[in-house]
Amino acid sequence: MARGEWGRLDRMRTREAVWGEDAVAGLGPGAGPDPSSFSFDSDDAAVETAEEAKEPAEADITELCRDMFSKMATYLTGELTATSEDYKLLENMNKLTSLKYLEMKDIAINISRNLKDLNQKYAGLQPYLDQINVIEEQVAALEQAAYKLDAYSKKLEAKYKKLEKR
Repeated sequence: MARGEWGRLDRMRTREAVWGEDAVAGLGPGAGPDPSSFSFDSDDAAVETAEEAKEPAEADITELCRDMFSKMATYLTGELTATSEDYKLLENMNKLTSLKYLEMKDIAINISRNLKDLNQKYAGLQPYLDQINVIEEQVAALEQAAYKLDAYSKKLEAKYKKLEKR
């Protein structure tokens, strides 16, 4: 006997011992009272009459198991496919990110090279910039001397006119 049949036989023996053979013989699809029947007592609250659940026929169980395994396989296949697609997406994103970082690295190298070139050119221009600063200081000193000379010449002219009027 198959494993499931032994459990079924044990349950049938238990039923025979409790309810008798007639009760067990009547168990099958469509046998027994309506499970939704209730009995009401005027003194107590509603009391539900219990009835033992009926097992589906062996062919039904086999078909239900096949259906369950088929649906479970479909579900697991879908889950694994979704996970696989997620990993493929992550892999593609990593590849694109890696390429982007390589481009950024090249740009940074070019910027560094251009900065070094500019620093060298600035260092080459530094003596000329220093000369320009010296000339600018000399021009400022010459301008101050010109203002002093202008002020002195105005004083001198005023004295000359004053002496001339006398």
